[in-house]
Amino acid sequence: MAVVHNSKILEFLELVGRLKHYKRTGWVLCDIDECESIAGHMYRMGMMTFLLTDETNTTNLDRFKCLQIALVHDLAECIVGDLTPHCGVSPEEKHRREDEAMKQIAELTGIAGDRMYHLYKEYENQSSPEANFAKDLDRYDMILQAFEYEKRENKPNKLQEFFTATEGKFKHPFIQGLVQELYSQREEFEKKSQLNGKA
Repeated sequence: MAVVHNSKILEFLELVGRLKHYKRTGWVLCDIDECESIAGHMYRMGMMTFLLTDETNTTNLDRFKCLQIALVHDLAECIVGDLTPHCGVSPEEKHRREDEAMKQIAELTGIAGDRMYHLYKEYENQSSPEANFAKDLDRYDMILQAFEYEKRENKPNKLQEFFTATEGKFKHPFIQGLVQELYSQREEFEKKSQLNGKA
């Protein structure tokens, strides 16, 4: 069995640490001040996996695996950055760069890296129920964050493009319920803003 040197682990941890400071591109392009980091996005996705209880986990997902996928799904961005459709990079090229980055990251940590790479591929290929759920979390965290920015700036519908991009794409019943709640709160926020505007 290959021995992983501590110097390699330190290199890995420094790469991961970059995600604490890299801003999410989508918000930067929308001129959102003090927007979230990539790590912040992954953290809230991870926290959402704790909400899978006997009551909400109707499809018997492996909660720990969902958490692991949430924590590695954007890991490649510590090397390639957060590439969006607005960055002028084709989806194929984006996947190629991210795959290359994940292989680099995996090589630093041996068996642990193999596990991370496998989970990343599972997410990319959407090849398990847990990967599907993580995709729901990814999209849900994005629209929840968009709504939080709309409220913070008091600009209803400013970030509608994020809602339009995800509409009808949520699969898990628990997340679908959370989406409905978010939509209804957003509608309420819009109505109140209109009333205040007329006052």
